[in-house]
Amino acid sequence: MDGNGRWAQARGLPRLAGHQAGVDNIRRILEHCVHRGVRVLTIYAFSTENWQRPPEEVSGLMRLLGLTIQRQLNELNNNGVKILHSGRMEGIHHHLQKQILNALEVTKHNDRIILNVAFNYGGRAEILDAVRHIIQDGIAPEQLSEELFTNYLYTGGLPDPDLIVRTGGEWRLSNFLIWQAAYAEYYTTPTYWPDFDEQELDKAFAEYSQRERRFGRVLQK
Repeated sequence: MDGNGRWAQARGLPRLAGHQAGVDNIRRILEHCVHRGVRVLTIYAFSTENWQRPPEEVSGLMRLLGLTIQRQLNELNNNGVKILHSGRMEGIHHHLQKQILNALEVTKHNDRIILNVAFNYGGRAEILDAVRHIIQDGIAPEQLSEELFTNYLYTGGLPDPDLIVRTGGEWRLSNFLIWQAAYAEYYTTPTYWPDFDEQELDKAFAEYSQRERRFGRVLQK
């Protein structure tokens, strides 16, 4: 969800107004993903590095998430959306933690689409946390496999992503799904996230459909 701040600055608005516009866009994209048959949508909402932003922006983002949960949880639940959280709870205000956990509980039986919110998420932190939990569980090195390790990630139980869309013209991985994205297809666009609409998403799907996914193999013609 890149480009919220630049979208706002281009319009002479405060950065937080861009983040609000970005949040408003999630519903539009989520509904279109349902229409297109997408089963899991992961949004990168707040990274472990985003704590380095100005304090007023960070606190504004925290308030924005809390208000979004408060205002939209019932609608998301009624529409069959299952909410998951990927990231560390540590560092998040206890009241917001309670809101997040409540959203997970309320929607846990829904199966129309999974909305996985990467909040206070970092790919390196995820791998470190997985290793720590593996050690705590006393798993011997010879017992470890890719499948077992994957189950210890924040996203354990979810399929690896097929397509990662990066808005705002960025070409970096930015510490996102480092393990899971090993064979994902990347699509980048200069369009800022608040302007990334259904037509833009269809462009990404169209290009993805033209990719030849080999997963390290040589495909027979």
